Amino acid sequence: METIELNLENQDVFLESEENKLKEKCGILGIYLNKKDRTDSFNAAKMAYYGLYALQHRGQECAGISVSNGEKIEAHKGLGLVADVFTAQKLDEMAGQIAVGHVLYSTSGEAQIENAQPFVSRFKLGGIAVAHNGALTNYEQLKEVLEETGSTFTSASDTEVINKLIGKSYKKGLERALTDTIQMIKGSFALAVMTENSLIGARDPNGIRPLCLGKLEGGWMLASESCAIDSVGGTFVRDIQPGEIVIINEDGVLSFEFGERTAKRTCIFEYVYFARPDSVMDGISIQDARLKMGAVLARESGVPADVVIGVPDSGLGAAMGYAAEAGIPYAMGIVKNKYIGRTFIAPTQAEREKLVFVKLNAMQSDVKGKRVVIIDDSIVRGTTCRRLIQILRRAGAKEVHFRVSSPPVKFPCYFGIDTPSRADLISAEHSTEEVCKEIGADSLAFISLEGMFEAMKELNSKTYGYCKGCFDGEYPVPVPGEINGRSCCS
Repeated sequence: METIELNLENQDVFLESEENKLKEKCGILGIYLNKKDRTDSFNAAKMAYYGLYALQHRGQECAGISVSNGEKIEAHKGLGLVADVFTAQKLDEMAGQIAVGHVLYSTSGEAQIENAQPFVSRFKLGGIAVAHNGALTNYEQLKEVLEETGSTFTSASDTEVINKLIGKSYKKGLERALTDTIQMIKGSFALAVMTENSLIGARDPNGIRPLCLGKLEGGWMLASESCAIDSVGGTFVRDIQPGEIVIINEDGVLSFEFGERTAKRTCIFEYVYFARPDSVMDGISIQDARLKMGAVLARESGVPADVVIGVPDSGLGAAMGYAAEAGIPYAMGIVKNKYIGRTFIAPTQAEREKLVFVKLNAMQSDVKGKRVVIIDDSIVRGTTCRRLIQILRRAGAKEVHFRVSSPPVKFPCYFGIDTPSRADLISAEHSTEEVCKEIGADSLAFISLEGMFEAMKELNSKTYGYCKGCFDGEYPVPVPGEINGRSCCS
């Protein structure tokens, strides 16, 4: 079953400020409710809906839920936000004790129903539904092998490859099929897989993409972030470890490792920007991480100023940390119009370029006649920064000093983050001084890579590693070169 709720005529119309942000492309979750504890008001599809609502920031173009009643798997997915795709009536119709859900960003800027998840397959011995966050670096090779053995594909999604690999080994048993599949795929993945009677979670050996486990009243939950577990009244238990598979069924939670342990390399941008500030990931509070990064940024590149402000919403935590460390007053400074969506109509290119003035506006009382430090999480193309600075100067700011709580982004991501090609990354081809001139700031500074990791170490002294390929081009697993023209995470 599929629904299309989005106005496709407006799919190419995006806010400039959204186009110039890095985008985490997926959020996943799974719900398992014990049959003996189930009531009419306690069903997996509704809980998955609320959980996906909490993960909406991880993907805003497609949403889907698959549910099992113990005998069959039913799926409903479509284009748009979670609230666009699901109605109360539809959720009431999707009776079942197990569910997996997914929200998606596409990489090309064009949402396609074929790439919406979860992917459902039915075999002689049973069915599966797969929701995936990440990107397979050997997608093309695996797809070619599967096509040579008779498989056909309906999407540009590497999740469909995972689905078909599991299906080919399904007769060996679910545990073996999963293990065989996971040992074949390369890159990054967090998986929520459902059969008629089980919920399975898995995380890639480097732990690049996040996944955690929660306890529910009468059941269990898997989710990309702990905030989703909180949203349904669950209790966060722990993170799924890199290289771990958990199988949840009527016997409880079974955990085992697949393959050898490797170095942990969680995506550092989860802490900088992607995750919600109220989430906890790998033992570290996201908000605490941003406060620490802001404090380190102030120590590394402090500048005389009268006020510190953050770019809503991603720069607020770091701005608070910077202000506290520097002893400079923190102010709101910029107001975000939260009612402007991704399909806001802009008929001409000239109007589209001015949309940032509609979405963000400076508070003159906070910045007029003042030396302002403005904090953001990253600079991608530089367009948004330039317009933010124009907004502040128009509001009367005497000086505008731009500070960034991540190092310069110089390389694309191959592991499930929507980044432009290297040619479109402003810091890949220009020095900090050149970027400063381009965006029109009085000064510009980025946190150092060493400073970023110092901030993380202050929060957790354990020797965790992080994927930092977008900063220095050193990736935790081999990459095949830029991946173009497909949705790497869908």
